Amino acid sequence: MPDRRFATVAIVGKPNVGKSTLLNALVGEKLAITSDKPQATREPVVGILTRGDAQFVFVDQPGLMDPSYLLHEAMRRAAISWVKQSDMILYLHPAGIDEPPAFPSLVPELRSVRQPVALVRSMADKMADETADPEGDPPVFWVSARTRAGIEDILEWCHAQAPVRPWVYDDDDITSQPQRFFVTEFVREAAFELLGQELPYSLAAEVDEFREGSDPLYIRVTIYVERETQKRMVIGKNGRKIKMLGASARAKIEELFEQRVYLDLWVKTLPKWRSKPGAVARFGFAGPDASSI
Repeated sequence: MPDRRFATVAIVGKPNVGKSTLLNALVGEKLAITSDKPQATREPVVGILTRGDAQFVFVDQPGLMDPSYLLHEAMRRAAISWVKQSDMILYLHPAGIDEPPAFPSLVPELRSVRQPVALVRSMADKMADETADPEGDPPVFWVSARTRAGIEDILEWCHAQAPVRPWVYDDDDITSQPQRFFVTEFVREAAFELLGQELPYSLAAEVDEFREGSDPLYIRVTIYVERETQKRMVIGKNGRKIKMLGASARAKIEELFEQRVYLDLWVKTLPKWRSKPGAVARFGFAGPDASSI
């Protein structure tokens, strides 16, 4: 058996540059939620690809931005922590706009980064006659997740950088994250699709019950918002909006889980949760102080 290769690959960039779409294209599964609205990704999303002698763990990071409140600070810390642990970095910047800033200027905390960094110009289907430069400093790839152009070039570069070491996961694993994580993510994605411009950013979701072995799989989720007016907007007149949200999220969950799902959604108010250490920690983000809500 040839030596096996294993690598963790951080996917980083500013908000709304196509990081989640790239992760899904690299892994070949819909794992990371996508939206035309920026900052849809809150927590790093892990996708695993095993092919040939190599196993890659791709990690879609929240967009690197200047924090506006405690949740943003926690998101940035999580992203930087993953980047520090990674074996290599895919730095995304959209094609067709200004030249990307140097990676160290984007993440001052990582000025001394020593991992290999490749510049990925995403959304390249909007450009013509652009060519990759895999031997450049840094290497440059032009990628369209929609057409899959450039995906194989990135995977070849990742293979060349991957250290020889044992695999960590089974060869049929596609993620290391629990099913409950993807339930809450797909509920949030449905919110980005169906609710107003600002409301999805105030929304969090928590799985209260997950009945393994039931058919259909019963999942009860509580959606938290910051104000009573937002709660009424999520529910909608005669409950129409939350029914639409549930139907959209359920379809996404069923596709990933490959089984029927009964999704039971509830809505509660948790005032100013994005700025409270205990609430931020409750929803999975480490903070400087995880005191009670």
